[in-house]
Amino acid sequence: MAKGRVKFFTDRCKACGLCIEFCPQDVLGFDEHTINTLGYHPIKDLKPELCTGCAICGVVCPDLVIEVERE
Repeated sequence: MAKGRVKFFTDRCKACGLCIEFCPQDVLGFDEHTINTLGYHPIKDLKPELCTGCAICGVVCPDLVIEVERE
């Protein structure tokens, strides 16, 4: 199975949750322990080992917060 790695620009995240909804592997969630410069809980990869690198999260993100790398 393909593997991927997700990188976040957390200071731009407005916590809309689109990436969480569209992730087919249920990798993403909100970082409840962090608040970014915009005042939101930014996105975080809660289960990075499950990421396949499909990049759907990056495509649906309206603020270009997410970059995906494939291994």
